[in-house]
Amino acid sequence: MFNTIFPNIHKEGYKFLAISIIATFIVLLFSKFLGSILIILTIWVYYFFRDPERYPINDDTYLVSPADGLITNISERTGPIELELENTTYTKVSIFMNVFNCHVNRTPLTGTVEEINYKAGKFLNASLDKASEENERNYYKIKCSKSGEEIIIVQIAGLIARRIVCEVEQGQNLKQGDRIGMIRFGSRVDIYFKNKKILAKIGQNVVAGESLIASE
Repeated sequence: MFNTIFPNIHKEGYKFLAISIIATFIVLLFSKFLGSILIILTIWVYYFFRDPERYPINDDTYLVSPADGLITNISERTGPIELELENTTYTKVSIFMNVFNCHVNRTPLTGTVEEINYKAGKFLNASLDKASEENERNYYKIKCSKSGEEIIIVQIAGLIARRIVCEVEQGQNLKQGDRIGMIRFGSRVDIYFKNKKILAKIGQNVVAGESLIASE
């Protein structure tokens, strides 16, 4: 119960939380009203950077969600040109994270990080489809240990987001549900895969590391 109410926070949040707490104490000396607003803001900062434990199914016949949020798109698309996959067709699922979602991203399956490719870009609304091609983004190509198939995860910065955080490196082995990074302040995550049956649907809210996206 304690961990549910007071979850661990991601290391990226320490600086922002400290700034918010200090600012709150200073403002409270001059204005209780403004200080009260900053108290609410401080609580929001704490929960924005929350990093709770997740419990994946530990079965690579399934893909678990790479992000918390709302599924906004499921479609057949060619792969990212940045990874030279523009001639390969994938199923693409987009998950939009608002400012109240947990922003820690996780790997959908057990595998090896074959490639990481960062691209600078704009900060359009992450819910727009063109954000996949124009916004700041980070690509992960992960090869499944069980089947040898490759999936692609794309972290896409949003309208407010100003930093994509990558916590893994090329060649690293990951277990299903392991953390791969986070995006600060509103964003989107896309997942590309092949040869799997969709289990999720548009409009569904999903939980990173636990909700089932697809199966063999």
